[in-house]
Amino acid sequence: MGQKVAFIGLGVMGYPMAGHLQSSGYQVCVYNRTTSKAEQWVKTFSGDMAQSPAKAAEDAELVFVCVGNDDDLKSVVLGDDGALTGMRPGTVLVDHTTASANVAKELHQIANERQVGFLDAPVSGGQAGAENGALTVMVGGESSVFDKAEPAMEAYSRCCKLLGPAGTGQMAKMMNQICIAGVVQGLAEALNFGQQAGLDCEAVIEVIGQGAAQSWQMQNRYQTMLKGEYDFGFAVDWMRKDLDIALQQARELGVTLPLTALVDQFYADVQKMGGNRWDTSSLLARL
Repeated sequence: MGQKVAFIGLGVMGYPMAGHLQSSGYQVCVYNRTTSKAEQWVKTFSGDMAQSPAKAAEDAELVFVCVGNDDDLKSVVLGDDGALTGMRPGTVLVDHTTASANVAKELHQIANERQVGFLDAPVSGGQAGAENGALTVMVGGESSVFDKAEPAMEAYSRCCKLLGPAGTGQMAKMMNQICIAGVVQGLAEALNFGQQAGLDCEAVIEVIGQGAAQSWQMQNRYQTMLKGEYDFGFAVDWMRKDLDIALQQARELGVTLPLTALVDQFYADVQKMGGNRWDTSSLLARL
């Protein structure tokens, strides 16, 4: 029998991530706020489900969480029904939520008081990365705790790296989203420019995509952007949540992020167009 683990949060990321753990030989018990999602997961992957985060975590050596934001995270980790209530000393809580560095440090301290290890481990790679087991995991915490959890995280990642103490993983994810925001806006402006100039944008991208302008966004999104297809990938609502976290952290650090703040407002424009659930590449739509 494989190691017992729990997975809390079965959204577009968590659902396949938990599936990869079960398929890799771990005994997975899942919890999801919407019970029908957990029932569907059990039918698909043959794991177990629990009625609360605490119950899911009871016998688990590792507990993984992947929910929406700071408040969601606290609701499933803390309190009488929270995961920490069910966890034994010596076990590890891994948070894959993109949240603030402050909440990561807070949960790290609370977990340590209960002799539970804690890692903040946000991921990048989107829904496709989760489904293909090819996520990038940015981790904050102690190396001894990381060593316990890394083999399991390899089930759904192609790169998993400890970058520093608690909160560091979330800071790294902020850097990731800052980079993406600028790149997507640049690509959107270039495609709009090319369309207005009457160029064959597909042909141009085939050429400039071989040079210094190349990016993951260009490789994976330019064709759907040109078709006006935005109903997949990472939603604008979630990107705005992530950028808000980065902008708040920048204010605390006394750092300015002028480009990030501008692109965040462009995403606000997309929301006003009804594009809340559109993919982040929808920046072209507002142009």
